Amino acid sequence: MTDKNQPYSDFRSGYVAIAGTPNAGKSTLLNQMLGVKISITSKKPQTTRNRILGVLHRPDAQMVFFDTPGVFHAKDKLNRRIVDAAFSAVADADLILVVIDVAQPDINAERLLVNRLRDQSKPVVLALNKIDLVEKSGLLESIDKWADTYQFHDVVPISAKNGIQINELILAMVTVLPQGPPYFPEDTLTDASERFLAAEMIREQVFRLTGEEIPYATAVTVDTFKEKSRGDLVKIEATIHLERNSQKGIVIGKSGSKLKQIGVQSREQIEHMLGTKVYLKLFVRVQKNWRKDTKAIRRFGY
Repeated sequence: MTDKNQPYSDFRSGYVAIAGTPNAGKSTLLNQMLGVKISITSKKPQTTRNRILGVLHRPDAQMVFFDTPGVFHAKDKLNRRIVDAAFSAVADADLILVVIDVAQPDINAERLLVNRLRDQSKPVVLALNKIDLVEKSGLLESIDKWADTYQFHDVVPISAKNGIQINELILAMVTVLPQGPPYFPEDTLTDASERFLAAEMIREQVFRLTGEEIPYATAVTVDTFKEKSRGDLVKIEATIHLERNSQKGIVIGKSGSKLKQIGVQSREQIEHMLGTKVYLKLFVRVQKNWRKDTKAIRRFGY
């Protein structure tokens, strides 16, 4: 029982910023820890653009995670905003969880991340991800390298995809969190709206089903999100925004085949999230060079 003189002396809570290099598996890790998908994933780097909040409830703790965009050397306006979002989450957190891909290291991005970590004094736990893809000797070398690079509170090798050592990672973080009450009710998983998550799930399928520059030139807006009167069907109309006319033909595909594929897979994901049938209609529009347009970036929610 809780000591009346020390409220919540047996309970810990706090904000955890998940930071790391692009494609290190941060979103996959968050979904794995929560046991539910709230952050989109793909094999392409820089899939995450916004700061996504997810809440993990335990008998002894509540952890409020920020899934942040990958840290990299940004050049255009959109990417600079993306990296700024990552570092703003770090500034707001009680604890920083750094996720590194041990199978395909990104030396320049890792150096940038470590240099920014040295500018702050918060505890940092390091998750060495994708250990299922490296030999044991290579993993031991990575552990030694990172132990010499920065004074981490703990270093935990994991596989976010396969769920290896996830509980050990959570326990390592819980010990660092301050004592205090929960911030959110027990039924809260995220503060993101269903409308936002639907847009993200559509963008996820664009990332997964198209190549070259298309995913990075894409933004998605939900124009309508309506429930039928009996609540057994949700009608969604959304627009996929691109930068050039040549990209529009690729996303639509021959006789609309690619757009249909994006729509079908998006609808399945959205239906799973909402627990109800969904009617999804997609439009494709060109907003020339929107990634260089501050007003467009803001309008698309970045």
